[in-house]
Amino acid sequence: MFERVREDIKCVFERDPAARNTFEVLTTYPGVHAVIFHRCSHWLWNFGLTWLARMLSTMARWLTGVEIHPAAKIGRRFFIDHGMGVVIGETAEIGDDCTLYHGVTLGGTSWDKGKRHPTLANNVVVGAGAKVLGPITVNDGARIGSNAVVAKDVPAGATMIGVPGHVARSSKDADARKRREFAKKIGFDAYGVSQDAADPVANAVNCMLDHIHAMDEKLEAANAALKKMGADVDASPLPALELYDIDSVGKKEPSHSKREGGEGAVKIDN
Repeated sequence: MFERVREDIKCVFERDPAARNTFEVLTTYPGVHAVIFHRCSHWLWNFGLTWLARMLSTMARWLTGVEIHPAAKIGRRFFIDHGMGVVIGETAEIGDDCTLYHGVTLGGTSWDKGKRHPTLANNVVVGAGAKVLGPITVNDGARIGSNAVVAKDVPAGATMIGVPGHVARSSKDADARKRREFAKKIGFDAYGVSQDAADPVANAVNCMLDHIHAMDEKLEAANAALKKMGADVDASPLPALELYDIDSVGKKEPSHSKREGGEGAVKIDN
């Protein structure tokens, strides 16, 4: 048990850049305190001292804001960051190298006895406020997004988001690269949204970028064909776009686009 506690303390330095030394972690991290209390109460539970185990876990909840049933099975190098509001049910099972953030619930969906809480495999991360419910399995390396509600099995390496939870599907590498290049070309940044997150606004904008990019290519091809036929192609500049740099919001300092590089090439000066 003491060896596992040492590992629980050591793993904090790998997952929390704010951790400075062992004494600070041991004395000021409620998530670490909750895990230490659970290691003790779980030993008491397995030894048959169930009431004493429950009393110890209740004291831990008063002191740390984290409620872990003493019967819950928790693997090595388990880290609860911040801690407040975490609830882990009786039949929950957690593998090695897992991380939970504040407000996470590993709960049940029925009052039946038996297995009714989730099983987390190894290297699972559950974001703040997420609810993982029922006797489901979250497989190796999976991620549960903040405030997601997950009530079905999670594939290995998948990221679950939303209510109800669903797998966030990322774009194909070629499509994502094309979108980034065209977005840079017209001076657009998708609000810092990660490409692997199924944000509905970012998804809509990405669809628009795909459509505009296809139209841009077709227009260039049509202009080139008309020039070969001797047609007089209008090469006048497009109307200027006024985009506000995100760092100067409120300063009203627009930057203007200029027509460069022939048809279809639009550059935004920053």
